[in-house]
Amino acid sequence: MKKTLKQTLFKKIEEHRPRTKRLLKEYGDVVVDNVTVSQVIGGMRGLKSLVTDISYLDPEEGIRYRGYTLGEVIENLPKPKGATMPYVEGLFYLLLTGDFPNQEEVMQVVDEFSKRRIVPRFVYEVIDSFPCCSHPMAIFSTAILTMNRESVFNRQYHAGLNKKDYWDATYEDALNLLAKLPEIAAYIYNKLYRQGPRIQSNPNLDMGGNFAHMMGIEKPYDDVSRLHFIIHSDHESGNVSAHTGHLVASSLSDIYLSISAMINGLAGPLHGLANQEVLRWLQDVMDKMGNKLPTEDEMKQFVWDTLNSGQVIPGFGHAVLRKTDPRYMLQREFSLKHLPDDPIFKYADLLYNVVPPILKEHGKAKNPWPNVDAQSGVIQWHYGVTEYDFYTVLFGIGRAIGICANIIWDRALGYPLERPKSITTDMLEKIAGIKKEVVEAEKTKR
Repeated sequence: MKKTLKQTLFKKIEEHRPRTKRLLKEYGDVVVDNVTVSQVIGGMRGLKSLVTDISYLDPEEGIRYRGYTLGEVIENLPKPKGATMPYVEGLFYLLLTGDFPNQEEVMQVVDEFSKRRIVPRFVYEVIDSFPCCSHPMAIFSTAILTMNRESVFNRQYHAGLNKKDYWDATYEDALNLLAKLPEIAAYIYNKLYRQGPRIQSNPNLDMGGNFAHMMGIEKPYDDVSRLHFIIHSDHESGNVSAHTGHLVASSLSDIYLSISAMINGLAGPLHGLANQEVLRWLQDVMDKMGNKLPTEDEMKQFVWDTLNSGQVIPGFGHAVLRKTDPRYMLQREFSLKHLPDDPIFKYADLLYNVVPPILKEHGKAKNPWPNVDAQSGVIQWHYGVTEYDFYTVLFGIGRAIGICANIIWDRALGYPLERPKSITTDMLEKIAGIKKEVVEAEKTKR
């Protein structure tokens, strides 16, 4: 009999637990990193203090899922018939197990998601209760939070669940939630922007295909959805949304509480809103140029004028990457195939050719190459999703996949409550030697 995803995952967990146990017992005092004052004050940037085997941000290759580049992931995951992008459910299998599923294995997960997709009536009632001008991320977060009452983990925990089995109940919660997110997101979109009869879910479609169906957008938007959810699904553990999910879950809050918190972190303008800001900027550039595609020389002059005025070119640069973001390239390749004549894409394409050399010459950007946000909003706009605020909801569906996988493994390996130690500014000044200098200066004055 073929193993289910859950059985395969349990075998992987049993094999991995001794590794973590040995590290703690035999090598717990080994120093991993040094901490500087700038890291303490600067949001712990770059501080190595979290563990995840789900993804790693390679400065040269971009995000790796279970060690595989995005190109390898797209190539090796099974795809629905006629599709160019893989099953999102197959990515979830890969993130959990580290193995690429075959067709039979991925269809097991597709079937599991389909069986769990029905959203409770009270969730729709909560969504309907929001005022018409509410932000979709606030509604999305609340809808997820409301399902806390459905948590399998909560019921079993209060009944006396063994610590080694925390992952099992969390797995059930994760699948129950992930299967419902496309339905919830499409319903929110309909409430805020379409105000018509909602399109019912189709149980015969995969996650990406069903989301496109509920949005009422024809092919190849199903591939857009699959690609979007896959490339946004994880980004190590240190970014705000990923770390928030880990942090809240470390208190043994259930998946619903943890992912709702993750969504709130993602909603901030310094994190998940970048793609809509890039699109807004692109459209502003088009307006300034009379909606006519400029020549390369005209665009170069515009870019230089923008930089010389102290402004930045949004969508370019990355804190870690030192090459063009592979997530950008995948979207660019899709755009070249499906929307080469789109006016906004033509501007984005021109900027792709013009901006990096200028940023190199300008000398202030460590990475002059475009990132994922330079393209994702352009594609959504092309297919009729023109409401900026909804883009982060799409981001949130994808990011929930990776964070759920991480939380399942956190529970499987028994990771403890996160509790970093904080210090005062006075302590930092003493560590830096500033307080000593002040004391000596006072003595000299006397």
